[in-house]
Amino acid sequence: MLFCLFFQVMLNRTSVTEFLLLPVTDIQVLQPVLFVLFLAIYIVNVAGNGAILMVVTSDPRLHSPMYFFLGNLACIDICFSTVSLPKMLENFLSTHKAISFLGCISQLHFFHFMGSTEAMLLAVMGFDRFVAICKPLHYTLIMNHQVCIQMAVTVWIIGFFHALLHSVMTSRLNFCDSNQINHFFCDVKPLLKLACGNTELNWWLVNNVTGTIATGACFLTFLSYFYIIIYLFFKTHSCRMLRKALSTCASHFVVVVLFHVPGVFVYIHPASSSSMDQDQISALMYNGVTPVLNPLIYTLRNKEVKRALRRVISRSQ
Repeated sequence: MLFCLFFQVMLNRTSVTEFLLLPVTDIQVLQPVLFVLFLAIYIVNVAGNGAILMVVTSDPRLHSPMYFFLGNLACIDICFSTVSLPKMLENFLSTHKAISFLGCISQLHFFHFMGSTEAMLLAVMGFDRFVAICKPLHYTLIMNHQVCIQMAVTVWIIGFFHALLHSVMTSRLNFCDSNQINHFFCDVKPLLKLACGNTELNWWLVNNVTGTIATGACFLTFLSYFYIIIYLFFKTHSCRMLRKALSTCASHFVVVVLFHVPGVFVYIHPASSSSMDQDQISALMYNGVTPVLNPLIYTLRNKEVKRALRRVISRSQ
């Protein structure tokens, strides 16, 4: 409630009451096709991640650090796609592709909240796999229940305040010229290009704070998997165990690459008209495609989750 009241006050600072969002494509004949495609993506995302969330919370056999973090990831992925995809689907069917000022700032806030939280959570999950594989005898001591809770709460809190920083600073800007956002949802960089006041501090926050979170989380995640791979090659003498571990790490690594690489690309390169088009493609990747791949990768390649899903289905019949 306070969140909405604050931005309602900010609304009085600018002459713009709504923004116009850019369609994903200007080709009219493609819009119904894209609507069906992204609707299917969104349904699969919600159903797949919802199933993971239900299984890891209801099955006692999956009450371990790995599945605790996987449940957090599933929750984030549902929320992450819900921030932008439903509005994009609505705009496919609408001629007036508008979003209110309050709705735009709220979308910006929750997009960065979910995005930065997922980036940091993937780093935590990488660390969890590192401890499980490289220090198995100390795993239960290092990754105990209290530590897992503290790590999860920390990334959620940091993500929230990081997003709040952007939403507050963006809402204080004056938008007195064009209200057409060069993007299919409200993000910081397209909004800053529309602002007619001083945006140096805002750009500094994007380049330094968001850039540090994106690159830092990416580096720590890759570092964990790098150490895992080195450890497996030099310490594992069983070819079967080596293939199994590398197969598991490879699937997780695919998720990390598909999420981090587009995200880092968006927030560390300078903004231009051509880069905005590239940003839209990158945003579709980590906001639409990656959340769908997560449940597929973490369930189809995971026998414990598949067995848990079968138990849930058998109990419901």
